[in-house]
Amino acid sequence: MKFIGTTVAAIALIFSGLVFAESSAADDVEKGKEIAAGICAGCHNADGNSTIPIYPILAGQDSGYTAKQLRDFKAAGGEVAARDNMIMAPMVATLSESDIENLAAYYSQQQPKPGTAGNASLAEAGKRLYQGGNLENSIPACSSCHSPNGQGIPPHYPRIDGQHAAYTLSQLQAFRLGTRKNDTNNTMRMIVSRMSEQEMEAVSEYISTLR
Repeated sequence: MKFIGTTVAAIALIFSGLVFAESSAADDVEKGKEIAAGICAGCHNADGNSTIPIYPILAGQDSGYTAKQLRDFKAAGGEVAARDNMIMAPMVATLSESDIENLAAYYSQQQPKPGTAGNASLAEAGKRLYQGGNLENSIPACSSCHSPNGQGIPPHYPRIDGQHAAYTLSQLQAFRLGTRKNDTNNTMRMIVSRMSEQEMEAVSEYISTLR
């Protein structure tokens, strides 16, 4: 009987630990929700589904990727941030590491809303580039890193399906200009250096149609 009682007690402790862990995780998401409503909602909406084309849709993005991006907006040691952005820099300046983790966790649990293409012919040209690349200019297919449906390969390659065309284009341009330099192994900077402006516009348009 003593053995049974000890076993039951152990199981109870394990179960209570699991419940506590689940509650803590839920609390973290709730904290992230509070931060999103207070700081981020003006540009990204409370649920991360931005309706302003120049600001990204964050809903459904991998939490590890989002957390890294938030850290990369912060300048450290007097150096320019890996993502040099005058809007985001002051927004992340006051965020603690736990704030960043909670915010990323919250957005990862939100359901992204599908985007639409404004230019069907441009999107069709982008589809060819996204799926097959441009061998003549050594441009790989976007699908090789971001997957055929744009779900990405977290945490290094983000989910991009349904993203605003204007935002995607701005990021391709930022990689080219060097104001964004946080890509893995300089991959994006190398690729965009071989892309024409029209190719960047076309693939951005197509990405907005992905589901």
